[in-house]
Amino acid sequence: MQKLTLKMARELSNFTQNEAASRIGISTDTLSNYERGKSYPDIPVLRKIELVYGVRYDQIIFLPLDYDLIVNYI
Repeated sequence: MQKLTLKMARELSNFTQNEAASRIGISTDTLSNYERGKSYPDIPVLRKIELVYGVRYDQIIFLPLDYDLIVNYI
């Protein structure tokens, strides 16, 4: 099973943040926060993401808030 970040899943679906947010029913800022690990979707939003992107939630990698610090440290 291929694992994808939320941003990768969106890009593979060929959606801009605006398009994806509109289809999911959330604001672009909210989607941006999910993609950057600043906040995380609840179950109803996860279900919409699954439908819009055509992926299961267990295929999505949600990055921690300090991901950039971890990557730059390694």
